[in-house]
Amino acid sequence: MNLDRAVMAFAGVMILASALLVYFVSPWWLLFTAFIGLNMLQSAFTGFCPAAMIFRKLGFSSGCAFK
Repeated sequence: MNLDRAVMAFAGVMILASALLVYFVSPWWLLFTAFIGLNMLQSAFTGFCPAAMIFRKLGFSSGCAFK
């Protein structure tokens, strides 16, 4: 698995987790979902993604999106 796929898988898990938290705990967890969406949007334009930096340090090979 390369870096791009790891970041997308992580984002998907976080969105699903936030959806479960909204359903079972509180609608305030929608703020977490919005944060994830905003982070994905800004990384699409800037190329800066904290999750990509962490996965890179963990040894994932770089894909075409996060070089």
